Amino acid sequence: MEKSVSNSKRSVDRRSFMKTGLLAGGAATVGAGLLANATSARAQDWNEGGSLDKGDIAILRFLAAAEIIESDLWIQYAELGGIGDNPPSEIDPTQQMNAYQSALSNLDGDGLQYITSNTLDEISHATFLNAYLESKGAEPVNFDEFRTLQGSQATGAENIGRLTNLMHLNVDTSWFVRYRSATNPDFGASYPQAVKISNRTAIPITDADFNNPNRIQVIANTAAFHFGYIEQGGSSLYSIMSQKAKHPEVLKIAIGIGGDEIAHFLEWVDFAGNSVQAPVAPVSDSGLTFPDFFANPPLMPASLVQPSLIFPVPCEFISPKLPHVSIIRPLDDKFGGAVATIASFTSDGLFTGQSKKFLATLEAMAIEADAAHR
Repeated sequence: MEKSVSNSKRSVDRRSFMKTGLLAGGAATVGAGLLANATSARAQDWNEGGSLDKGDIAILRFLAAAEIIESDLWIQYAELGGIGDNPPSEIDPTQQMNAYQSALSNLDGDGLQYITSNTLDEISHATFLNAYLESKGAEPVNFDEFRTLQGSQATGAENIGRLTNLMHLNVDTSWFVRYRSATNPDFGASYPQAVKISNRTAIPITDADFNNPNRIQVIANTAAFHFGYIEQGGSSLYSIMSQKAKHPEVLKIAIGIGGDEIAHFLEWVDFAGNSVQAPVAPVSDSGLTFPDFFANPPLMPASLVQPSLIFPVPCEFISPKLPHVSIIRPLDDKFGGAVATIASFTSDGLFTGQSKKFLATLEAMAIEADAAHR
């Protein structure tokens, strides 16, 4: 009982902080407000260092686009799986949680806080990048005309248009294997899927999903691998764009925000690992099984799917003749640049139902970003 009360008080403290800060009123309200008003008078008036060349602008505009997309999907996760506005009681830390929040908490007791924090981080990235672009006289990114997709209709989800679709995902889980391997995709290495997740939802679609314990846990586990997929992509993207930046300040931005993306990724590596070990795994629903990787690893060396390993294994870098080193990878345009990012998001099912105009707009921005060079 003493441990439960202690954990509960810690959760209430976090939630109280968030309620008095940015999250008061809900993640969706915050997201809509910040992204719709992405600049302030101070940002518009500030223009130290003069204008940027078109390559640096292309880099920043694509990064802003990527962050707006990330903000859109993370807001959906936060609405249903974040800390919300109502902290649980100090006696029972699970009280007032929906079944999705409980399933996510099975993976990490702090998972709901992490989801909310990740969401606010992505909103801050998008808001900052657009404000910085405007401060330099460049056009900010606005995707409001494309917020047309129907999101979840489960209790807790806002009835607003979305940019992204989290209900028909083909999650690329090969990142889980890649970061446990001593090989590097930039040298041509490829990796199998840790779990085959095809056309699955990562959020409850209706309240009916709350009522099946196995189904809601599989939905949460799908989300866990999707979290890692999204953030490892951002880690590579920022590292790649930083290699192209000319202006020192643009490089500073790419390194600064990129470091935060890496921090996100490392948390979700651990989170996804918890979904494929006891006591959560094994768990199945409608043909999708998350096995216990310790007891029943996929048909590959067990070290490549070790659930408790969260730091990148050293791999080849720059030259196969040099010693292996722990790094973010890939770091080349072909596998992790702007065009590759949009292709990956599209294959992921993130844009299911989106217009051809939206996809063409993203592709054009991606091509311009990849074409930038120092």
